[in-house]
Amino acid sequence: MRFQDKLKIAGAIALFGIALPAPAAAQDDRAGSIQVKGFVTGVLPDGEITEVTIDEIGLPAGSQTEASDSVVPTVAVEYFLTNNFSIETICCVTPHDVNGTGAVAGAELVDDAIILPATILAKYHFDLSDSIKPYLGAGPAYFFIFGEDVGADAATLGATNVDLSDELGFALQAGVDVALNDRGLGLSLDAKRYFIGTTATFNAGDTVALQTEHDLDPWVVSAGLSYRF
Repeated sequence: MRFQDKLKIAGAIALFGIALPAPAAAQDDRAGSIQVKGFVTGVLPDGEITEVTIDEIGLPAGSQTEASDSVVPTVAVEYFLTNNFSIETICCVTPHDVNGTGAVAGAELVDDAIILPATILAKYHFDLSDSIKPYLGAGPAYFFIFGEDVGADAATLGATNVDLSDELGFALQAGVDVALNDRGLGLSLDAKRYFIGTTATFNAGDTVALQTEHDLDPWVVSAGLSYRF
């Protein structure tokens, strides 16, 4: 075959290739969507004393405290800025008691403290497969604590009022979303670790009888269903 003929054939093939539409790349439609998650959540705080700042009652050496765990329903709402980045907030309140350990083991110190953990998380989603999307997140959290009552044993020592301070902290998050169908329904598993504390102030009348600093630092683990639209 002559060289000129070869050039004509090559040119025809090139023109034919340009005319053909390129194969459509697989598109992820998460950008701009909203995902709502309904969870069963375990909240597992610490509650230990890190510092005693005022002690007018004479705590025994080796006194320590712990906060009770709680299992509650929670809701998370998430907006996808892009296919891989999203912003999430959560809605829940969790009840806890604070009891003594160590030298004051079993003492009822604070009853029915309610925590509202206002949290905003920036998340990155990994495309492990079409249906499995692990993610990592981080963001600020502010714990509103209200409703706390003096426990029975603290009352016998003369405490008439207790206050647990609201505090600002930070949260880290890891989890996975698993698609159950192509209509937005999925399974979600989620774990968060908060880094946040509180100041407990026990008053006897108008006098501060005891003030202590505490680490809360709860683990928050959740499992439930999600729906994206």
